[in-house]
Amino acid sequence: MTEPKPVVVIADPLAPAAIEVLSGDFDVREIDGTNVDSLHAALVEADAVIVRSATTIDAAALEHAPKLKVVARAGVGLDNVDLPAATERGVMVVNAPTSNIVSAAEQAITLLLASARHIARADASLRAGRWDRKKFTGVEIQGKTLGVIGFGKIGQLVTTRMQSFDMDVVAYDPYAQPALAAKLGVRLVDLDTLLSVADFITIHLPKTPETVGIIGEDALNKVKPGVRIVNAARGGLIDEDALYTALQDGRVAAAGLDVFVKEPCTDSPLFGLDNVVAAPHLGASTREAQDNAGLAVAKSVKLALSGEFVPDAANVQAGGVVNEEVRPLLPLAERLGRTFNALAGSAVQSVTVEVRGDVVAHDVSVLQLAASKGLFVDVADSVTYVNAPLVAEQRGVEVGLYTSQESPEYQTLLTLRGAMVDGRGLTVSGTISPGPHGGPRLTDIDGFELDIDLDGSLLFLRYTDRPGVVGLIGGAIGDLNINIAAMQVARKAAGGEAVMAMALDAPVPAEVLGRVKDSVGATGAKAVTLKD
Repeated sequence: MTEPKPVVVIADPLAPAAIEVLSGDFDVREIDGTNVDSLHAALVEADAVIVRSATTIDAAALEHAPKLKVVARAGVGLDNVDLPAATERGVMVVNAPTSNIVSAAEQAITLLLASARHIARADASLRAGRWDRKKFTGVEIQGKTLGVIGFGKIGQLVTTRMQSFDMDVVAYDPYAQPALAAKLGVRLVDLDTLLSVADFITIHLPKTPETVGIIGEDALNKVKPGVRIVNAARGGLIDEDALYTALQDGRVAAAGLDVFVKEPCTDSPLFGLDNVVAAPHLGASTREAQDNAGLAVAKSVKLALSGEFVPDAANVQAGGVVNEEVRPLLPLAERLGRTFNALAGSAVQSVTVEVRGDVVAHDVSVLQLAASKGLFVDVADSVTYVNAPLVAEQRGVEVGLYTSQESPEYQTLLTLRGAMVDGRGLTVSGTISPGPHGGPRLTDIDGFELDIDLDGSLLFLRYTDRPGVVGLIGGAIGDLNINIAAMQVARKAAGGEAVMAMALDAPVPAEVLGRVKDSVGATGAKAVTLKD
């Protein structure tokens, strides 16, 4: 019998290309998410739901979604998704933060050029039957100074494009990397300096309590006379009343606005000024941006439903793009976590995730998250990358991270070093085997050196080293009609404690695990089944 496909509910219109990405592997159901009753009914069977801006996924909606694993917003904002409620339920929330960066940058540039050449007024005048060339004399941008407030991805795109117009660029951003700015030929300055030297100012900041009103009356009293200001980022970054006054008295020669404090905005004193170019929040309104947003979240949904890490997850600690050298270590970290949990045998008090090798030159905090997920996925309900830290906190388990470039034996080595509440300690280590078909491998348990794939069904035994144990375990497993695919035996001294690790073609049933242990006189027997 064929297993049913995971259900993906599309609650707002989505680009056809995005639907095509999903249709082969999932049961795609398109609904009108603005109808709350229809939305709640559809969410009952949903593994994922995709929305744009019209549908709201709030706590009430999540209550109707017992199977839900991911909420995807095909766009940048997340105002219509209850992030805390989703996180508490272990539901991943993803968006498409880079889908519209080119469109937003181009919109800012469009407004900048339009404000420099009076395009909107000239167009309206000509359509009204007038030929007023002298009235619309503008200014060139070549050789002028552009002040970029917010030097993130969009600010950088605007910078490189405006440099092709021979503009000199200065930028204000407390979090900008000086090396990157220098590479792009941009001088980082404080805000007051930018205001005093810029002929044009363009704003590319998120809206936060710290950035609201960043261009207000005080800032507008410091600008270079005749400056032109563009805001295609977020409404409220400019104090609209202060801007109106500055535009009237000539401190600001012109403004290009795509966003407003309150939206929709169809009535503003700014609209009555001839030196204002305004648009109804069109920064992301291109076919390409809409398609990119849909495709981005469709790909994220596929990753999330396959249990993989999703870089664009908004409620995942250590979110963001994972370096290509770090990404292969994610399944290793998670499988080491599951193996550690299987071997622990009692409640865990603390675990430190040790990462060794040159890979620590990159951000490896995501490996701590992956290991946390592995630690709890077999002992708690619905543990995901989203709620693994919360599960650890609720269970009183401290999960830390330690990194070192020193790794004498392996190019990269991951170790989970933990303490149990009963005072015992446990370590498990692993690496990625080299080659095109390499994968996670277990290299050590409590100092016993091993070399076995961290895959499929594994059985671990602790026993006193003596002749005949291999034969006994072979017979015991054979009696269960289970084939041994691989076996590793490790000891520190003849006749001392030994560890045996086996890869099996099928798991040993939990109810007979104790019998297998007794048949070979083992002091401990633990089993874990890892996904392929």
